[in-house]
Amino acid sequence: MVPHINFKSGVPVYLQIVQQVKAAAAGGTLRPGDPLPSVRSLAEELRINRNTAARAYSELEAEGVIETRQGAGCYLKANGVSPLRRTVRSDRLAEELDAVIVQAHHLQVGDDELLELLRERLREFRERLAQRQRVEAAPH
Repeated sequence: MVPHINFKSGVPVYLQIVQQVKAAAAGGTLRPGDPLPSVRSLAEELRINRNTAARAYSELEAEGVIETRQGAGCYLKANGVSPLRRTVRSDRLAEELDAVIVQAHHLQVGDDELLELLRERLREFRERLAQRQRVEAAPH
């Protein structure tokens, strides 16, 4: 899995990597135990500084998304849930939700409309996830 970087987006490159790894894990593209590219190969593939790739991996490891195995590389971690990691995840999600709330306010979207949109997006996500799981479980 190699992320696609948009250098014009205004989002720091390391955060784009973090977001894409999380999205791949949530969507089932990456599964627990799957290896990630090494820092060196990720940096070369994306044509970014190795420190940027290392920062993305450090962030993912701090959040409990990946684990580094000495001499073996980085792997997607099974969702181990420690209270600290739960707090980190909740804080991160709260930041994202705060940004959505502010944007909804500026777009004059009311609370009920925003909540309904969230419910709709959750339903669509669950449907896509279920569809992907059915396809992967089907005999080939």
